[in-house]
Amino acid sequence: MHLLTRAERLAARRLQAALDEHGCSLDAWRVLSLLADGEGHPMAAVAEAAFLPPPTLTKLVDQLVDQNLVYRRVDPLDRRRILAHLTPRGEDHWRRVDREVRAQWPVLSDGDDELLRGLLHRLADTLDGAAAESSV
Repeated sequence: MHLLTRAERLAARRLQAALDEHGCSLDAWRVLSLLADGEGHPMAAVAEAAFLPPPTLTKLVDQLVDQNLVYRRVDPLDRRRILAHLTPRGEDHWRRVDREVRAQWPVLSDGDDELLRGLLHRLADTLDGAAAESSV
């Protein structure tokens, strides 16, 4: 647990240093990175992906809307849902921020990125499964 916490905090510090140059918070980066796929995402899905409670996400998205980086639209398939999208300015901003993050992010050696990603997915799935079993 100590190693996982240490790695997460070091990664967040490194990421925030890259984001600071663009006036972007870690939470905003998570939202922008999700929306960068070009598809609209329901606010509930954005909150979950960004690890934010819905009221906090709403405030953050309001700020991103004010900066003309994000816009909201009613879901044409389910008029009760609101979808968030990147604006053209948001897409440009995302590309610049992403380039900076990638430039400053350390690269692991041959295959280690995939190995780490696989192990983290397996850990998350195992913990998620254990949580589901204990709630039954």
